[in-house]
Amino acid sequence: MERRDFLKSATAASLAAAANGTAPANAQSPKSATTRPQSPDMIYRQLGTTGEMVSAIGLGGFHIGKQPDPAESISLIRKAVDSGITFLDNCWDYNDGTSEVRMGNALRDGYRDKVFLMTKMDGRTKAEYNKQLDESLSRLRTDMIDLVQFHEIIRFEDPDRIFAPGGALEAAVAARQAGKIRYIGFTGHKDPQIHLRMLEMADQHNFHFDTVQMPINVMDAHFRSFEKEVLPVAQKKGIGVLAMKTFGDNFILSSKTVEAIPALHYSLTQPVSVVITGIDKPEILTQALQAAKTFKPLSQTEIAAMLERTKDAAMTGKYELFKTTPHFDGTANNPKWLGNSTLA
Repeated sequence: MERRDFLKSATAASLAAAANGTAPANAQSPKSATTRPQSPDMIYRQLGTTGEMVSAIGLGGFHIGKQPDPAESISLIRKAVDSGITFLDNCWDYNDGTSEVRMGNALRDGYRDKVFLMTKMDGRTKAEYNKQLDESLSRLRTDMIDLVQFHEIIRFEDPDRIFAPGGALEAAVAARQAGKIRYIGFTGHKDPQIHLRMLEMADQHNFHFDTVQMPINVMDAHFRSFEKEVLPVAQKKGIGVLAMKTFGDNFILSSKTVEAIPALHYSLTQPVSVVITGIDKPEILTQALQAAKTFKPLSQTEIAAMLERTKDAAMTGKYELFKTTPHFDGTANNPKWLGNSTLA
């Protein structure tokens, strides 16, 4: 059931559930972390100080909403879980909600119990966050999401809006207290200084983020580096780091300075809990699984050699367009703002 059909049947149920504090009739609740199966070919790591064990490879949510046939998406998600991937990424606005709908359908028949489920909210106000969260709960067919992150903290005003009276943080904390979510984090990919501002605001409000998601790749180390500026702060605070943009939407690979599996090994070598990677077809899933199976932490000599090979290409941000364009729609020739009206 795709978004256009899903909304007709689910909106009324979602609103009713929000009103009386119950989940939709088809909702599924996950078991505890200790019941999640593990594969000997996958790496599992602690998620910050949460006590959760999650797969070091995370399935990116955007790419599993793009297959022409929904059955392809469902099959891909289930194959990933059957192969040992327990960390699933998603977002309220990925593919206009299609990614969450397909993931929710994939997690039926006992699969919800096997995974640590994460999604993200764009809303900056309490009201908008609550609206988006109820929609995500219905799409994902669950009454509780393990981790919800504030999405795309890419503007310097975003932290102030989230922490303001009536801001999204109030909604997230209330949702956690109500048992709708378990952990709270945030994401961003524009400038490490914005991440640091978000962490500074958390300190001012005596609030602890469970996770933070950021670009970690062989070019980030050279240009507006989250690895150098944000990662050490997150480590010190016991925040679980979720790495993304390992391939820079494939533009890093197009530079011909690094190949896919070594790029994944670089990100996995960093002190991160999860490397979230886009997987849109079986052969890309095989590639990610192979990276996990063959992983050994890179030596300092190997890291230095990789950084030397990528240095010249990285210095201008040419291959990290998510940092250097106002906002990025996934094509090199057409960067544009993808501002979401729901940020109000």
